[in-house]
Amino acid sequence: GRCRLLCKPSALAQHLVRSLGRSAALRGGRWPWSRWPRLQMLRQLLQPPEPEPAVARELLQLPDAGLVALDWLVGPWGAAGGCGGGPSPVLLLIPNAAGKVTGELLRLGLRALERGFVPVIFNRRGHNGCPLTTPRLQPFGDPGDLREAVTYLRYRHPAAPLLAVSEGSGSGLLLAYLGESGSSSRLAAAACISPVFRGRDWFEAGMPLLYEWPLLLHLKRGLSRYVGSLTEAVDADRLLGSRSLRELEEALFCRTKSRPTSWEAYWERNEPLRDADEAAVPVLCLCSADDPVRGPPARSLPLELFRSSPYFFLLLTPRGGHCGFPRRGSGRCWGHEAVLEYFRAMAEFLRAEERRKGLPRAR
Repeated sequence: GRCRLLCKPSALAQHLVRSLGRSAALRGGRWPWSRWPRLQMLRQLLQPPEPEPAVARELLQLPDAGLVALDWLVGPWGAAGGCGGGPSPVLLLIPNAAGKVTGELLRLGLRALERGFVPVIFNRRGHNGCPLTTPRLQPFGDPGDLREAVTYLRYRHPAAPLLAVSEGSGSGLLLAYLGESGSSSRLAAAACISPVFRGRDWFEAGMPLLYEWPLLLHLKRGLSRYVGSLTEAVDADRLLGSRSLRELEEALFCRTKSRPTSWEAYWERNEPLRDADEAAVPVLCLCSADDPVRGPPARSLPLELFRSSPYFFLLLTPRGGHCGFPRRGSGRCWGHEAVLEYFRAMAEFLRAEERRKGLPRAR
């Protein structure tokens, strides 16, 4: 479908071009709403998957007594075996920054379950019904809690490849983690669907109301449960009276009662790409030129990063909206198939490299 892969030339890049080029998911196909990305966006925000997946929740306690929730997708289908032999890969799914687990993210998890992955959804403090036991939430690009979750997953599945995929603004967390962790990330590969690369610019530019208002209401509804515990840290009236995601972000993390900070200083610590040069894990970024949430490609895509870093790959398509990438028939998001094909190709490439160099498999 006229996709382009922008990356630094390498053996891995050549392998991905061949693998994605053979993928049926990228051969195009018409869909009646392809020219209305805002309608695609509204559909993927509101429409739940069919059938609804069965989920087993696990609460992980953090060093400061906070909690994050891990939702393991366990149905309605069973796993079909590992990918290429060995233990089944664990796929960590990261929702958007508002904690909204969309129907598309659940559909990706179900497709992965069918393919033999072990999918698990990472829920931040206070998001998606996760209890808030400390008077603080997770800032936009602070990967501390995600690092604890990855450490736990590696402990629970020591021999399985660990993969991660993020959706929309949740990619800010994954990109920050990859940069801050470098070669110690414990991930084999990662993917970002319709990522937000420049967090401050994204908040300041504003988003389409069809996207911003549902997410703002979703956040306020979740936070309203914890107003009592948050009152000692933030101005609750300002928080619940926020009229935009930027105002809410400032109320939560800048205008705090104990450690107030400026908007500029907050983004110095939370920009997703602040340590991008340190990333040492291959990451595929699937983006659409008509994404109404991220913004125009010339302003919102860090093209130089993909040209200079051997670890960042940009799969750019003319149409697809925000996390939509629609097509007819079952498995309506071809982006899901592209991401799963990317993970399969990565595993194939790494196995070939191990055989070529005669390296023992990592324990």
